[in-house]
Amino acid sequence: MTVDEHTTSRLEVDMSTQQESAKSPELMTALCRELVRLARHEEELAANEAARVPYWRVCPPSVDGHRAAAAALRADLARLESQAREWERAS
Repeated sequence: MTVDEHTTSRLEVDMSTQQESAKSPELMTALCRELVRLARHEEELAANEAARVPYWRVCPPSVDGHRAAAAALRADLARLESQAREWERAS
């Protein structure tokens, strides 16, 4: 076996191991919780910024930015949960 073949073979094993560990229920749970926490934090930032603006004024663009970030985090959460369900069915 050449050095290149050995390196390629080792990389394939490492990638396989990483993919399997990425499917662990504990890791999935931790990632989901973190995505929920981050989304809530973005919503809280949006609410706090919006609360400082009088109702007759337009909210600053950062409020929409925080809300968009929260929505993106929740979309990532939904994709991750869907992928986890597929992995469970496949195993």
